Amino acid sequence: MDFNQHILAWYQQYGRHDLPWQLNVAERGTRIGFYKVWLSEIMLQQTQVTTVINYFHRFINRFASIEALAAASWDEVAVYWAGLGYYARARNLHKAAQTLANKPLPQTLDALMALPGVGRSTAGAILALGLGGDGVILDANVKRVLGRAFCPPLLASAAAYDHSLWQLATRHTPPAPLAADYAQAMMDIGATLCTTRYPKCTVCPVQTTCHAYSSGQISAYPPQKRKTLKPTKYATAWLCYNPQGEILWLKRPTPGIWAGLWALPMTDFALQQTPTNVQPLLEVKHSFTHFNLHLQVCISTSAISMGQSDGIFVSQAGAGRLALPGLYSKILPRLYGPKP
Repeated sequence: MDFNQHILAWYQQYGRHDLPWQLNVAERGTRIGFYKVWLSEIMLQQTQVTTVINYFHRFINRFASIEALAAASWDEVAVYWAGLGYYARARNLHKAAQTLANKPLPQTLDALMALPGVGRSTAGAILALGLGGDGVILDANVKRVLGRAFCPPLLASAAAYDHSLWQLATRHTPPAPLAADYAQAMMDIGATLCTTRYPKCTVCPVQTTCHAYSSGQISAYPPQKRKTLKPTKYATAWLCYNPQGEILWLKRPTPGIWAGLWALPMTDFALQQTPTNVQPLLEVKHSFTHFNLHLQVCISTSAISMGQSDGIFVSQAGAGRLALPGLYSKILPRLYGPKP
């Protein structure tokens, strides 16, 4: 039995078949089928399935089609993405929806990759899962499964290693219509069996032919990236009240951190703490991909002019309806607590 036959046989019995974005055969190639898979693939970039499920339900209930998403404003879209992180994904999704609205769906890998935010693996997933075509995927889960199963040379160049994995992925992906089940099966095995730590090799469908298992090299795959210490950056956010006790919120500029979302007026992010003459109301630590943030929130003792013309004063209820970064959503009740 070939590698992909073992994978497909396992999937029929043990794979995940109840994810909200999974399609039946009749939905493949339709606009709603394309949309569900595309949306899920964008949400799943750098985010786990368990986190994505609730966001997916809320998002697709509000924006039920490509056309509904295209017709919405960025402010509306951002509210339903707030807290999921990596907001450039949402901006690209929105921009691409406006490109696709009321037009024929892209049917080729190149056409899919021309969409904002869609890379080679995402395009392959949409092609296989959403359109029922010959799509090849290579996300982090699939890289781990293929790397361990075939142990390609651990080359000095990460690009060369990825190239060898793409060759393996292309070679072992069956033609449509089996490409869809194979893609889902490989993602499932990577997520549930061939995990980064503590892989469940004894129940893996390709254990008997896995090179890493037989040679004791499981921990060598995937090759570990050199860890670098993330710098800590500092910023001060200001609470500016109007006489009604509402707080000033400004829309963050694009591009940049939290682009297009609403935040308190802030100093620029810096590598050193900027001293203030005001005792912070609270201090918050938050981690981004490339740096850690230490944010102090201070009460403004005088009118803050920066950006007020572009800002809005809102109550706690109103702020709860804004697209806020996850950091602010977590501390919102403290911001609107009794005014010191």
